Amino acid sequence: MKTIALANQKGGVGKSTTTINLGVGLAKCNKKVLLIDADSQGNLTTMLGIRQPDELSATLASNIEKIILDKPLYKNEGIIKCVEGVDLLPSNIELSATEVNLVNTMSRETVLKTYLQDIKKSYDYILIDCMPSLGMITLNALTVADSVIIPVQSHYLSAKGLEHLLKTIRKVQRQLNPKLSIEGILLTMTQNRTNFSKEITELLKETYGKNIYIFQSEIPYSIKGAEMSAYGKSIFSFEPKGKIAKAYENLTKEVLEN
Repeated sequence: MKTIALANQKGGVGKSTTTINLGVGLAKCNKKVLLIDADSQGNLTTMLGIRQPDELSATLASNIEKIILDKPLYKNEGIIKCVEGVDLLPSNIELSATEVNLVNTMSRETVLKTYLQDIKKSYDYILIDCMPSLGMITLNALTVADSVIIPVQSHYLSAKGLEHLLKTIRKVQRQLNPKLSIEGILLTMTQNRTNFSKEITELLKETYGKNIYIFQSEIPYSIKGAEMSAYGKSIFSFEPKGKIAKAYENLTKEVLEN
């Protein structure tokens, strides 16, 4: 059983898109997969077809609150079975308030770990879609994770913020989760026909490639990737023969080989 956090404090780099498509890719390989939406914006939840996440009564936030208040928690509470073979623990705006409450909670960085203790036995992979910040919920995700995938858009500002995230990961490794490893850096929204995109890609490889695995699979930019989320489908259902589906299929193989 493996828990992978998908993290980057910069938004718009493809974390939610990668969480869905990697999760469905693993499910297609007969793996039992749970996706956790750990972002109060609920992008992962809406991208999986749940159009009114704020109306959900059982979510990641409500489950964390029960642990904080030491209330009984039923197994699989709030977990939704999705049509493409993955399970989802959804999220909504309530997670913002939960993050504030965590600050004054005992063992505040390990609440998510406590929650997953029994649930993880039912799955081969748990993928956690982190919010674009390095706050308390993201720290919880890094504390419970076995590894981190870092989606990075081949863009200067995206690459520039990477060092801050790596410092946070190293701090978590020292103080909270010594077993945490970096699964790899995933280049997303690549446009290899432009010189600028190529330069950023090469810079990332030169700067980090010696110490951190950089996935050979790169996720190309495509308008289909944006359209996919509006239909509540993975790319494997939306455009199974397209270049993005092929890229995520290759990424799934790399993750399984790791």
